[in-house]
Amino acid sequence: MPNAVLTYWKLHKVPILLSILCGLLYYTFAYHLQRSDFARMFGLYLGLFILCYKLIQFEKWNYKFLLFLGVVFRLVFLFAIPNLSQDFYRFIWDGHLVLLGENPYLYLPVDLVGSSEIIIPQAGYLVEGMESLSASNFSNYPPLSQLLFGLSVWLGGGKILGSVIAIRLILLLADLGIFYFGRKLLKFVNKSPHLIFWYFLNPLIIIELGGNLHFEGVMLFFLLITLYLIAINKWMLAALPMALSISVKLIPLMFLPLFFKALGLKKGLIFNTLVFLILAATLLPFYNPAFAENYMATLSLWFSNFEFNASIYNVVKSLGESLDLKPWELIKSYGKLIPLIVIVWVGILSLLRKNSSQHILIQSMLFILALYFFLTPTVHPWYIITLVALCIFTDYRFPLVWSATIIFSYTAYRDPGTEESMGFLIIEYLSVYGFLIYEIFKHGSFKSLIPKKYRGKGVNPI
Repeated sequence: MPNAVLTYWKLHKVPILLSILCGLLYYTFAYHLQRSDFARMFGLYLGLFILCYKLIQFEKWNYKFLLFLGVVFRLVFLFAIPNLSQDFYRFIWDGHLVLLGENPYLYLPVDLVGSSEIIIPQAGYLVEGMESLSASNFSNYPPLSQLLFGLSVWLGGGKILGSVIAIRLILLLADLGIFYFGRKLLKFVNKSPHLIFWYFLNPLIIIELGGNLHFEGVMLFFLLITLYLIAINKWMLAALPMALSISVKLIPLMFLPLFFKALGLKKGLIFNTLVFLILAATLLPFYNPAFAENYMATLSLWFSNFEFNASIYNVVKSLGESLDLKPWELIKSYGKLIPLIVIVWVGILSLLRKNSSQHILIQSMLFILALYFFLTPTVHPWYIITLVALCIFTDYRFPLVWSATIIFSYTAYRDPGTEESMGFLIIEYLSVYGFLIYEIFKHGSFKSLIPKKYRGKGVNPI
């Protein structure tokens, strides 16, 4: 046994040392970092990205070793209170309401503080933690997310740290599922299975899911199951995980029209019908006449009131300021335009592309979501996790570049007033758009975005 250990050490000495250094950087990130200290954050993040690249480079065929590291790096955060996002306070708040049998879509947290009818443990602390913006709006997390919040609070014994640990373990299980189905799906699209580590070891994924407790990982887990089941021709069964994916995060709703070409018109119609029926079933426990109004009121804020780390919106905003347009009116008008543009884009990719190929289907999903994030006024770092996961099944790598540069969005928190730095945002988006343009020309000057039968026949490139 000692000889085997010594031999392994000799063969893998450098990766092991890099792994130890990586673990120390994650420990510092989890327990010794303030969100306002961007200089330290950037140094840690840069170091982690370089180490991630080197570990994959050295050990990309050593699946057990890299899988073990991915799990260990996530467990480093296990007892840490998230330091870059306060969303988890709202998760725990909603989870308490679910456990009490109350509907989380019907109450504003600020109205329940001090309530004698509905008593939330540590209510004042949770409301203070989630901050006024969240506390003064209705919950916008879909039904399955709410049930997972309730499960986390129950598993955590109603305590904040216990609930945080429970959420982390749920997200870890989801990431392990992504690893498992991701490798299987990579083989279906003729990609090397080691590419899954660009998701599993990516610092953005580990920090924003394992560290800051966002549920994009659970959504992705169900989405990859959907894609895998469709790949093996079990499309009716795939409707269940697709509905569950939407019931965690609404983002996959945008992908549903693609399945009319992916499965054929008849099967696509049946598939989408089943998805909506299952989705409706997940809504039933929370049904209330006021539900739709409250939920849509909160959801609309993301298009018409909030702005953070935007790209195209900031260009439009600058042009509007030069024309003396009022910013609050501009964002409301711009917010109404985004859904229309995205709907048209989804229609184009759904009608013109041959999405029956798994590779093309995932690529269409990638470009639908990319356009949406390029247009939207709010792009938090964890939003692009879905892009990172999807891109490894395609020939495009611009989301990996974005996963490295999106750290610049955290410069907004250097000051208490959340003031964004346009200089850093320009660096972020020039890197992303520049690499995207390079990749589009590399893969055939837009030809990879349209089916071959339309090329050279007078159809303008998308």
